[in-house]
Amino acid sequence: MIRRALPAEAAALEAFLSQHAETSMFLRGNIAVAGLGESTHPYATTVHLWPETGPIRAAFGRTTLGYVMCQAPDAPAEVFRAYAEAIADLPVASVTGPPSSCAALIAALGFAEGLFRLDHIEPLYRLDLAAMAESPDHIRPPRPGDSELLADWFFDYGVDTGIGGTDAAARTEARARAERSVDRPALRLLIEDGTPVAMTDFNAEVADIVQIGGVFVPRALRNTARGRRVVHAQLCEARTRGIRTAVLFANNPAAARAYEAIGFEHIGGYRVAVLEHPQAAGVRA
Repeated sequence: MIRRALPAEAAALEAFLSQHAETSMFLRGNIAVAGLGESTHPYATTVHLWPETGPIRAAFGRTTLGYVMCQAPDAPAEVFRAYAEAIADLPVASVTGPPSSCAALIAALGFAEGLFRLDHIEPLYRLDLAAMAESPDHIRPPRPGDSELLADWFFDYGVDTGIGGTDAAARTEARARAERSVDRPALRLLIEDGTPVAMTDFNAEVADIVQIGGVFVPRALRNTARGRRVVHAQLCEARTRGIRTAVLFANNPAAARAYEAIGFEHIGGYRVAVLEHPQAAGVRA
């Protein structure tokens, strides 16, 4: 019923996903940087397609860390069950995608509500960058000397969004992420008087569209428009190199208001379901 995507199908898969561009950015971005073949890239994603023959109508992806993504707008329940069976022996850390596809996949995986640390539908936003005014703010990439500060920021970001934990393991991961961030080409810091005061990132980029993620302002500096300003400045920078569209999903009402102030328009929803601990599928009959 489903088949594993082959490297030669990358173009056909992108053509399908681009029809659902705003809700496929994680899948599209991972495939763009890591391809469809065997890879040691941290974003390497194994993709399964439906149907077995003919034009692609659904795509499911799982990264090596267990992040599962789906785009299956008209797939019947048996397709979701077939994918759940295909990954039944593998741990799942999260499920993300369009709300209806996620609901069907979570049901097929057999995950009970109590297994999730975070599970909600976030408002999805889109912006045409041509409509933006220029930003007067100064941003820059992170430097090695920012690692200690960023370790605290990444930990607090995980706690605030519900994506990360609050234990020592979460602290260790935040520290490792801070060290890796020096090599992230899209992460930007808002600078005031020589000091970082906010950050933003692109968690996916394909062709001329980016997906914003990792927006953070330290708690003592919130409600001062810094989140809006750092995103605006980064998008202005991206526009100069040909990016035409940005999408994002807002984790809370305050963030949504900040994005709307830039000009983002609410276009739908995006489900983010993060398990408390990676869990193998309990496939339902």
